[in-house]
Amino acid sequence: MTSGVLQRYLARQIYAAVGFTLFGFLCLFAFFDLVGELGDLGRGDYRLPQMASFVLFSAPAHAYELLPVVVLIGVLYVIAQLANTSEFTVMRGAGLSPRIAAGILLKIGIVFVLATFAIGEWGAPLAERTAQKLRMRALHGLIGVDLRTGLWFKDERAFINVREAQQASVLHGMRIYEFDSEQRLFQLSAAEQAEYRGDGLWALSDVVQTRFTSQGPRRAKHTRAEWRSSVTPEMLEVLIVVPDQMSIWGLYQYAGHLAANRQETGRYEIAMWKKVFYPFATLVMMALALPFAYVHARSGMVGLKVFVGIMLGILFHMLNGLFAHVALLRDWPPAAAAALPSALFLGGAAGMMWWVNRR
Repeated sequence: MTSGVLQRYLARQIYAAVGFTLFGFLCLFAFFDLVGELGDLGRGDYRLPQMASFVLFSAPAHAYELLPVVVLIGVLYVIAQLANTSEFTVMRGAGLSPRIAAGILLKIGIVFVLATFAIGEWGAPLAERTAQKLRMRALHGLIGVDLRTGLWFKDERAFINVREAQQASVLHGMRIYEFDSEQRLFQLSAAEQAEYRGDGLWALSDVVQTRFTSQGPRRAKHTRAEWRSSVTPEMLEVLIVVPDQMSIWGLYQYAGHLAANRQETGRYEIAMWKKVFYPFATLVMMALALPFAYVHARSGMVGLKVFVGIMLGILFHMLNGLFAHVALLRDWPPAAAAALPSALFLGGAAGMMWWVNRR
C-alpha cells in the first residue's frame, strides 16, 4: 500500500469523522443557545425568526472554538477504530512507521489549519457581530454600526458617535446629536469621556454643548455633565469590537496605536498571538491522537479513547483561556503565553509516542 493511497484513505475517514463530530457539537450548542434565548422571547421585536437567526449566526464562533477539540475527537475515533479492527496493524506491517504516519497526519491536518484560520479571521467575527446586532435591534431598538469615523448608534431621537472605546463602560471622544419630535437637530454635545454610573446615567467629562435655537446657536462648556439614556454597557458590548473578534492585522494595528498613545497593549497582543497559534492547535491535537493507534485494542475500547479525547480537548480549551489571564496578571511575554498550551500538549504527544515505542 503506497503512502498516497493510504493518505487518501485516512483523509476520507478523518474528514468524515471530524465533520460529523463538528456537526453534532454545533447542534448541541445551538440547542443550548436556543434554550438560553427563550427567556427573551416576546420582548420588543424578538420573535422566533430573530431567535433562529441569532442561533444560526452564532454557529461560526462556536465552530472556531471547537475545531481543535473536534479534530482530536474525530482523529481519535478513526485511529481507535482502525486499531480495533486490526487495520492499523496491517498498515504497520505494510511499512507504516510512526514517522510516516505523523507525516500523513500533518498533510491531512493542513486543511484544518486553513479552515480554522479562515473561520477565525473572517467567518466568526462577521457572523458574531451580525448575530449580536440583530438581537440588540430586536430587543432594544438600538441601531449601531462601526465606521471609519468611529462607532455610531441610535437611541430614540439621538445619534451617538464614539471615537474610541476599549470597554463598554468608558467611552472616549463622544458626540451626541439630539433631535426634536420634528427631526430637527436642537443640541450637539461633545465630551472627551463618558463613564457609566448605573441606572441609565452617564457622567460626561470636558463637555462642549451647542444648542440650536431660533436666535442662533448657543455654546456652553462644562467640566462635568450628566447624560441619561436607555443605552447601557451591556448593549454596547455587542457594538464594540472585542479582541477575539478582530483580525490578526487589526489587532496588530490597534496594539501599535495603543503603544503610540502610551496605553496598555497586553490584552490585544495576547489576543493577536492566540489567533496566530490557534489554527496550529489542530495539528497538535492530531499529534496527540497518534499514540493511541499504538495502544492495543484490548487495552481500551473505542468509546473510552474518545472519552479521553473529549477530556483532553476540554483541558486544552481551559488552559488556553487560563494562560491568557495569567499572562496579563504576571506580565508574561504575549507570544510565549499564547503558545504555551499548544507547546505543553505537543510535548505530551511526543512523550506518549516515546512511551509506546519503548513498549
